[in-house]
Amino acid sequence: MLKDITLGQYFPGNTVIHKLDPRTKLVITTLYIAVLFIAGNFISYSVVLAFLILSIYLSHIKLRVILRGIKPLIVIIIITGLLNLFYTEGKELVSWWILTITAEGIKRAVLMIMRIIMLIMGTFLLTYTTSPIQLTDGLESLLSPLKKIRMPIHELSMMMSIALRFIPTLIEETDKIMRAQKARGADFETGNILQRAKALLPLLIPLFVSAFRRADELAVAMESRCYHGGEGRTRMKQLIMQSRDWLTFLGGALLLVCIITLNVYGL
Repeated sequence: MLKDITLGQYFPGNTVIHKLDPRTKLVITTLYIAVLFIAGNFISYSVVLAFLILSIYLSHIKLRVILRGIKPLIVIIIITGLLNLFYTEGKELVSWWILTITAEGIKRAVLMIMRIIMLIMGTFLLTYTTSPIQLTDGLESLLSPLKKIRMPIHELSMMMSIALRFIPTLIEETDKIMRAQKARGADFETGNILQRAKALLPLLIPLFVSAFRRADELAVAMESRCYHGGEGRTRMKQLIMQSRDWLTFLGGALLLVCIITLNVYGL
């Protein structure tokens, strides 16, 4: 299950999506999330899904890799769908005890599941095609106006990118600790959910120790290289908007206009 968590991983490539400016990808991802919450019917979601499929195709990221990242969140998705299915008011279809299924509940549950899955796939695609350094530079550039009110933009961007980068590292460390515990007779696979959760408690202390050790090593390495934050820092690769970035912005704007139009006319 741990190996299925792919958030924070970067898959190098030479595709159109990989070559996009990180600022473009951050803005389009934010717009994509907003569009998902604006969409309110199956036609709207179909348009957004077509946009997502086109992005995945252009990125050359295999679909099974993205779907594998959704696997650890299946329980949360199912629970969300069931809550919307049983607790949405409307025309009653089936009723049993305190559970009631309505036509509106079925529609809302399906749309909510689609929204969550598409949201996860879209945000995963951002980290799959953008390196941590690019994310840091892109975030810092987009948030640079906040420097006028003395906000530490570079430090905030660096922390966010390091946090994303540490996710696969900590998952790998957890897997190593679990294997070591299993070699000593620990059992993580039998029993009910509470028993399995209780069996994972011995992993917390070595995992925290490893995380703090890695953080300290990273801090020492950055200090040894005379890192002093964003002041006076230069970049090997300058962020320059290309024609493909402006075309991507145009595509995102058309998607937003299309979804708003579909909602206005109730299509």
